[in-house]
Amino acid sequence: MSKVVRSSKSRELAEKALEKKPALGEDIDIAKYASTAAEHVYQEKPSELPTEDKAQLMKVGITLDDASQRSGTFVQMDRSVVHSSASEEGVEVLAITRALEKYDWLQDYWWHAVSVDQDKFTAHAEIDLQNGYFIRALPGAKVVYPVQACLYLAHKNFAQKVHNIIIAEEGSELHIITGCATHPMNASGLHIGISEFYIKRGAKVTFTMIHNWAPEIEVRPRSGAILEEDAVFLSNYVCMKPVRSLQMYPVARCIGERAIVRFNTILVALPGCTLDTGSRVLLNAKGSRAEIVARTITTGGTIISRGHIAGSAPEVKGHLECRGLILSERGIIHAIPELRGEVAGVDLSHEAAVGKIAEEEVEYLMSRGLSRDAATAMIVRGFLHVDIEGLPPELAEELRRAVEISEKELF
Repeated sequence: MSKVVRSSKSRELAEKALEKKPALGEDIDIAKYASTAAEHVYQEKPSELPTEDKAQLMKVGITLDDASQRSGTFVQMDRSVVHSSASEEGVEVLAITRALEKYDWLQDYWWHAVSVDQDKFTAHAEIDLQNGYFIRALPGAKVVYPVQACLYLAHKNFAQKVHNIIIAEEGSELHIITGCATHPMNASGLHIGISEFYIKRGAKVTFTMIHNWAPEIEVRPRSGAILEEDAVFLSNYVCMKPVRSLQMYPVARCIGERAIVRFNTILVALPGCTLDTGSRVLLNAKGSRAEIVARTITTGGTIISRGHIAGSAPEVKGHLECRGLILSERGIIHAIPELRGEVAGVDLSHEAAVGKIAEEEVEYLMSRGLSRDAATAMIVRGFLHVDIEGLPPELAEELRRAVEISEKELF
């Protein structure tokens, strides 16, 4: 990897925060994970990656054999960028180290939406940067097909640390599907992912993330978004596969009037899993809007579902919805909805519900000829359905397919 010179101030702040524990959730001993791994060969044609790896990526919506309906592709395995390309005019897809070399101005975005000293995970991502992706839609570009990006753990017990920056320039439209996965034989590992979104005036970003980790993988994403006037950010997150622990709390800041943010989350916690997730939106500009919707299911694991909307400007509106199903006597769901209004004229609301499947619903479906298991599966499928507005047809189909695959394995 080429040497990239970054701000000395960022490194100084990171070094001071190396031992700073996360504000939420459990801590992790990063030292128990390896920070080096063998380099993977760059592939001009992503279809030439190993078949078993491509099969894993297919489960999170990443298609490498036929990328004709993708405007760009980025794949990183451990520390190595194994493919990066853009096939549609108006979009850039680069390794973040390459982008930092190419654009001096990118330093102005570095650690602006996420604080480098937020905790020790952000600190490690700065001090031991292992690449990540840079995706940019040029001014006025309306990208037809989604960009696909994958961060893949292949080496056993490896700590992957990446920094991603996404920029939608003024008046542009960008759709991204990103999948995170592990090699089938990978038993353990750590993923630290920093993602910064900059959505300029009148731009729109749809970001769909699908996780397919493994039972002993620990995941620590740290994400932030900044929205200017009339910008739109739609974020969809799906995690229905086993993972030892996940802790994420993305924050979107609406600094421009009439900006819109929607977070949609689908979670399933299997036995042994701890998922501490949520979303936070700061409505700091007049007329900005936010919606946070979470559907959570536990079959024996623990879910902490957080949501926070704060309004500090007039005529803002926000709604937070968290619904959870407990399908096991040992499962736990802890819903934590928060609203904060700081000026007159804000309109904020929330609803939260946690419970079990109603027996009368199961019995009704059984009376129609279904077995108990089939009736339960049908109810759960209906519960997990979230009406996500604004997805292009290609992306909506990928999301539907990924959820369907996970449902079949779940039931």
